[in-house]
Amino acid sequence: MKRIILIIVVVVGVLLSFKYCAFKDNDDSLEYNTNLIQQQIVSVGKLIVTEGHFSEVLTYKDKDSKWLTLLTFEKKALVVVNADVTVAFDLRQMEYKIDEEAKTITILNIPEAEIKISPDIKFYDVQTSRLNPFDGDDYNKINESVKKNLAKKVEMSTLKSNAKNRLVSELSKILILTKTMGWTLIYEGNAIQDEIDLGEKIKL
Repeated sequence: MKRIILIIVVVVGVLLSFKYCAFKDNDDSLEYNTNLIQQQIVSVGKLIVTEGHFSEVLTYKDKDSKWLTLLTFEKKALVVVNADVTVAFDLRQMEYKIDEEAKTITILNIPEAEIKISPDIKFYDVQTSRLNPFDGDDYNKINESVKKNLAKKVEMSTLKSNAKNRLVSELSKILILTKTMGWTLIYEGNAIQDEIDLGEKIKL
């Protein structure tokens, strides 16, 4: 009888040992996968920059009338603009949540695109008069007009779409890793299946 009880105790002990080891392996695997995902997010957490160059030529004119409009003094200039434009995403500002139990990583927020326009403005064929000279207001008007025109050109160009493609390419590295490990990437409440799906969800 004692022998039977001893055998039962040994068997139960062995089974509990195997169960404990299985749980320990699962915990170690989960921790390893979580750390791996976090390392991948850190690796893409950088500033993605797409650059473009734009040029334009415009003519600035202004008239000033004196003495009941009997005399008009005009000033004008040929303005040549060369501008470097960058579209950047600082992925260090990306917000996310990792759910180890559900094996999901949820992207909570993708930082907005930062558009920087750096124009180099040169003036040629400047025609002015002492009674209507170029002043600070003229240069401010020209700068404002130039930036508005460049902003329109950026919107009509492929610069923003190229920047989006680079953003999707970086985030796809996280998607590939999660799918490889059997995890799910979620953005805006939807599970992301592939790079095309990710690109459709991201709006600029």
